[in-house]
Amino acid sequence: MTSSKKKSDKDWKLKLTPEQYRVLRLKGTERAFTGEYWDHTEEGIYKCAGCETPLFTSETKFDSGCGWPSFFQPLEEGDIAEESDTSHGKARTEVLCKNCGGHLGHIFEDRPQPTVLRYCINSVSLNFEKEEK
Repeated sequence: MTSSKKKSDKDWKLKLTPEQYRVLRLKGTERAFTGEYWDHTEEGIYKCAGCETPLFTSETKFDSGCGWPSFFQPLEEGDIAEESDTSHGKARTEVLCKNCGGHLGHIFEDRPQPTVLRYCINSVSLNFEKEEK
């Protein structure tokens, strides 16, 4: 997979919906309990909406009650990047797609085992590929 980080702002605006652009490229967020995948239960793979990099599997998705899709671990550690985020007067860890740099959401250490981690991800940052049976 080739890196999508080199796309121009114009190219991103052509590829993404306005809401995807606002979240993925401008680090926005969608309102809680409004996204397509917050209560989604089908089996499959969640991919980056910006570049289609596989990021999470339904096997690691859980209902955290926060109103956004939550996962306890990524599909592959190397496909997720983390950065410090001190916006809104809070110290948080931002989660980005390592391939295209798209903003996905944030990670919190408030989940019970097995990992203690909650990847709180915007639905609009994801595309879903249903598992073939």
